[in-house]
Amino acid sequence: MKPIRLSGHAKEQLIFRGTTEEEVVETIRTSLWQTAELGRLESRKNFTFEKEWNKKYYKVKQVRPIFVEEDTEIVVVTVYTYFFEKEG
Repeated sequence: MKPIRLSGHAKEQLIFRGTTEEEVVETIRTSLWQTAELGRLESRKNFTFEKEWNKKYYKVKQVRPIFVEEDTEIVVVTVYTYFFEKEG
């Protein structure tokens, strides 16, 4: 499988979005890819969270990387993270 590289923007967003590079890579490697805007790709994966984020408790965190597949690597353009109070 191709190596996964995060762009400078994607790396900067990790801390602000509450996710890690490892979660982004796992999401891309283990989840279904779908088409996204501007000819890009996306995937989504739910992770057990069970902690506070921005002073609110959440059970689940969903990681959604936006990426492009190039000839020799996968480049993550940005990452979105969503937090949920319940599973499902």
